[in-house]
Amino acid sequence: MFRILALFSALSLVTACSDLVKKTIQDNPEIVFEAIKKDPAGFMAVVRDAAQDAQKREMEMAQQEEQNARENEFNNPKKPEIGNNRAILGNEAAPVTIVEYSDFQCPFCQRGSDTVTKVLKDYDGKVKLLFKHLPLEQKHPNARRGSEYFEAIALQDTQKAYEFKKLVFQNQNETYGDAEKLYADLAKKAGADVSKVKADLKSKGDQISKIINSDMEEASKFGFNGTPGYLINGVSLKGAYPYEEFKKVIDRHLGKN
Repeated sequence: MFRILALFSALSLVTACSDLVKKTIQDNPEIVFEAIKKDPAGFMAVVRDAAQDAQKREMEMAQQEEQNARENEFNNPKKPEIGNNRAILGNEAAPVTIVEYSDFQCPFCQRGSDTVTKVLKDYDGKVKLLFKHLPLEQKHPNARRGSEYFEAIALQDTQKAYEFKKLVFQNQNETYGDAEKLYADLAKKAGADVSKVKADLKSKGDQISKIINSDMEEASKFGFNGTPGYLINGVSLKGAYPYEEFKKVIDRHLGKN
């Protein structure tokens, strides 16, 4: 009993002292100023450490929230539209579908595309890819035109469309120049009939634009506000995640440990 009373007394004393210190500093702020003057390097170190600790806690919380959301998506996967008119790369019977929301002028999308290429190679026959469009036009004014070329080429041949995608990312810096000429040159390099591509861009422009707009609306609905974004059988990865993160999600879908 005496110990409990002593503990409460100690806590009360600490609280009282804390309040007293707080009031003293409020009434005499020069105490803090003098302390900073006396050891400015030490003060800055404390502030820096506190900021780093706060940032670390925020990152841990964000990661935990994302992990919780991802776990929920394994049970309640997002359901993107996968129409018969879309160009899908890989085995049609593959049990895992990656939907990639991307921007041809985004450097992170370039990195993410390289990762997806490795995934398709390592999981040959088990993973297929549907490339969708999320051009951030305010930042990347030539990205949407690249998307239009991709879809126009896809009307001819799926493989050529994805070869065009690869070539654009390999020459991404040049998209800030004469993008129209670049896209036409890369379409030719990918093996497409450029005359037909340009004709389809005009005659089927509304159809192509509708596809891109639909992709953008879907991406927004699923919470992809930046690029790149991925759905792996409905489980989302927001950003250019490393290969290992794709592998974790894919292996779980495939029933591997």
